[in-house]
Amino acid sequence: MKKILIFYGAYGGGHLSAAKSIRDYLAAHYPDCETMLVDCVEYINKYLNKVSTTAYKEMAKKAPWMWKRVYSNSDHGALAKISTTSNRLMSRKLNNILQQFNPDLVISTHPFSNQMCTNLKKKKKINCKIATVLTDMAPHAQWTVDHEYIDYFFVSNDDLKKALSDSGIKKTKIFVTGIPLSSRFSEKFDKEKIYKDFGLVSGKTTVLFFVGGEFGLGRKRTVLVFRALVRLFKNFQIIAISGRNKKMNTKLKDLVELYKVSDRVKVLDYTNKVPELMSISNIVITKPGGLTTSESLVSNLPLILINPIPGQEEENAEFLVKNGVAVWIHKKDNIARVLKNLYRHPEKIEEMRNNIPKLSKPNSTKDICDILMKE
Repeated sequence: MKKILIFYGAYGGGHLSAAKSIRDYLAAHYPDCETMLVDCVEYINKYLNKVSTTAYKEMAKKAPWMWKRVYSNSDHGALAKISTTSNRLMSRKLNNILQQFNPDLVISTHPFSNQMCTNLKKKKKINCKIATVLTDMAPHAQWTVDHEYIDYFFVSNDDLKKALSDSGIKKTKIFVTGIPLSSRFSEKFDKEKIYKDFGLVSGKTTVLFFVGGEFGLGRKRTVLVFRALVRLFKNFQIIAISGRNKKMNTKLKDLVELYKVSDRVKVLDYTNKVPELMSISNIVITKPGGLTTSESLVSNLPLILINPIPGQEEENAEFLVKNGVAVWIHKKDNIARVLKNLYRHPEKIEEMRNNIPKLSKPNSTKDICDILMKE
């Protein structure tokens, strides 16, 4: 029986979702393997995990300019060395679970666990294969520390493969599979039932708006976008998902009541029906996290991007716009003007939709697992 240890880090939801998707696919299609899912920092020290994830969230929310500097400096320079050194020190603790579980393969969806495992392999503490799953659209040097000890790199696009190859990684190690997604995005849904369940009109132009954001970043601007949609596009129906952001949920519901649009605007909190809702939507408005944008592309949905976290999400936004599948509403942009321009030029949205197949990777999780299980 093949033993597989899957590491993630709780810094944003994409790392965990990618790890869970891989675990679930392996469980469903490879019953002869045993998997374990572990938060690498939580395992090392629960207090450290709480402090570091809280600091990340607060910095991204309240001082995004500072997070951008941290993110950029962690690519090269002194901060990169500090990060790498700390991960090497923490690898000693992580080695405990590696020795106990004794995996044949380690899959990492976060650079911290990646560095810890390569350090242990370099010191000959472990001898298993290591696979790295990058969960964004652009490269960052923290993913490639001691890359000679990594056996597989799974990336979202050809540009990222080229960037890794140019950094000295062998092309034979790099696979353009896409970011791992839930198998539910490949399901065929009864669309008429979904319209009925959510009180929507079948066939009407539907906008899916992820308004919560990971940390409530750009809340005021998000409300402005929502208000513009409601007031300017009365022939659209809108599904706004606030997630666990209770303040945003309340604010949007108040606006729905104020404008008396409950017949065509639905405000949801947390929902596990995202694949169903994407199946009936025509366009998505979201911050450009790697997971949500990948889910949108697999669902053949053009993107309107808002409020990226400086650093990785800004790089995601730049990549998506460059490849013609998204429009980015920048802080300096007039929201109404951008939205009206799209409405007046439906050919622009159709052009974005036509560009999606070159980026969409609907079989990402299957392809990753199949490649790994061939060995």
